[in-house]
Amino acid sequence: MLDSCFGRRGGGDGLMWDVGLEPHGAGEFSVAVVQANKSLEDQGQVLASPSATFVGVFDGHGGPEAARFVSDRLLPYLDRFASEHGGVSAEVIKKAFRATEEDFVQLVRRSLPTLPQMAAVGSCCLVGAIAGDVVYVANLGDSRAVLGRRSLGNNKSVVAERLSTDHNVAVEEVRREVLELHPDDDQIIVHTRGAWRIKGIIQVSRSIGDIYLKKPDFGEDPMFQQIVSPLRLKRPVITAEPSIKVHKLKPHDKFLIFASDGLWEQLSDEAAAEIVFKNPRTGIAKRLVKAALCEAARKREMRYDDIRQIEKGIRRHFHDDITVIVIYLDQLHQAGRSKFSGTSVHNCTKVPVDIYSLHSGESKKPLW
Repeated sequence: MLDSCFGRRGGGDGLMWDVGLEPHGAGEFSVAVVQANKSLEDQGQVLASPSATFVGVFDGHGGPEAARFVSDRLLPYLDRFASEHGGVSAEVIKKAFRATEEDFVQLVRRSLPTLPQMAAVGSCCLVGAIAGDVVYVANLGDSRAVLGRRSLGNNKSVVAERLSTDHNVAVEEVRREVLELHPDDDQIIVHTRGAWRIKGIIQVSRSIGDIYLKKPDFGEDPMFQQIVSPLRLKRPVITAEPSIKVHKLKPHDKFLIFASDGLWEQLSDEAAAEIVFKNPRTGIAKRLVKAALCEAARKREMRYDDIRQIEKGIRRHFHDDITVIVIYLDQLHQAGRSKFSGTSVHNCTKVPVDIYSLHSGESKKPLW
């Protein structure tokens, strides 16, 4: 696994960590993250390698452990398998997701005697791979990738095209899909705490982790059975199989926005694309995050400065952790001319595990 990932903190008001603008194999990128939870449950990463430019946004739930684990595993697996199989493909992506899920299952198995709660930790995963003039987008959960392309009829306007599927039972089509898979379970989807939830617990239908919802017979440990038994599962109720979209990039395709659902709870696809299209590149991810925070404040009849004063943990009642990665597409038809092509160079930018400490050593030691 790669151990050379680094991060840089931009200037700001203390709420965010960001990378203003950096190069990747086919253009430039910007990253920003804001922490709302007591422990940051989002992670983000950009890995530029000879195979492709890989992007990952990982939105954890139940705790930060799964998102951090996936951030350490998934993109390096993608890079490795792409190299071994002659490039990126849908099968390479599926193989990387399977390997990451299997590794996490083994971690949970080892953790059961002392940390049975690891069986209830999971992460949404949004991954992009830009190889030449093709972008692959793979998704589990409700993080989202949006393509911004210049309007063919008006060069001064932008069109937003969603390149991922929201696997959230708030979406009627996803509810229908889950219900059809479980016709004998009249409690498979329950409306509780203001939202539709699978087994009354979770809104997303796909993830890495959440082992207690996937493997009802997984553990003999009494603590694991205590978690699973009340659910009376007959079979897995969520999956780690990603949806994958392959898009051939065209000259009018200008940028990609990868973001956790914290952004999309506040901004529409079109509003986010408009902000990127009409503003300078440097610091654009931070600008998107701040726009989302301003919208969250407006909904509560507050100001942005009011949001700034709220402590992490408590702030989660106002907005979620938000991770945004904006990828500009500048060299779509220069395949093979990337400064990384034909070399063994890997450049990796990774979000810190905690925005407040900005040092992973100040967080709990990883379990893996």
